[in-house]
Amino acid sequence: MKTPNWRALGAVLMLLGVAAGAFGAHGLRDAVAPELLSAWKTGAHYHLIHALALIVIGSWTRTPTVAAWLLLVGIVLFSGSLYAMTLTGIRGLGAITPLGGLSFMAGWAALAVAATKYPDPPGQ
Repeated sequence: MKTPNWRALGAVLMLLGVAAGAFGAHGLRDAVAPELLSAWKTGAHYHLIHALALIVIGSWTRTPTVAAWLLLVGIVLFSGSLYAMTLTGIRGLGAITPLGGLSFMAGWAALAVAATKYPDPPGQ
């Protein structure tokens, strides 16, 4: 399988994260309970942070692919479960959210390992 273009994927995910945030602020404000709207906002916030991280990862000389995949899975599981829970009202979907959080943490740990193992040369 070909390694994704992490910068392009991150940019698309940023676009979707901004759209999700705007939808939550304008489309869902009066349509869902406040605690569900709060969950949506948390999902959009984490979505944006980790999409930006994918852009940064894609800019490295040696791409830490494991870290990038883990952050992508985190976006899907963490933010995706919060979005789905908000839209459907099925609170049991919140049980998936911690798996996304674990994926985020594992991704950041993998990135730390990659950064110490493969530091980019000065000026790169």
